[in-house]
Amino acid sequence: MIRFASCLVASMIIAAAPAAAATYSAKPSIQPEASRIIARDISWSCGPAACLGSTEESRPAVLCQGLAKRAGQLESFVANGRAFNSAELAKCNLSAKGGAAPSPSLANASAK
Repeated sequence: MIRFASCLVASMIIAAAPAAAATYSAKPSIQPEASRIIARDISWSCGPAACLGSTEESRPAVLCQGLAKRAGQLESFVANGRAFNSAELAKCNLSAKGGAAPSPSLANASAK
């Protein structure tokens, strides 16, 4: 009985532990005018090198799009140490303030 109670208490403590917040960084093509941007469930701190944020939100693509809407096109986006590939970044930039720049392959296709 004591062993059961100990296991029960241990599982309650683990269940009550908060989820670890994920960290995000992004490099806007042009430095945003605001040094602090609130987008969706994240507060971004933007400086000359990058915008940084942390949240328990688990949808990096949505967070990327939210920042792009407010800061403009992004050159890079990293979620918990994993950089978005070119396709993910292009999809994110479709939401960019002022519109996303066309990818080189699309620009070449339309020139033909």
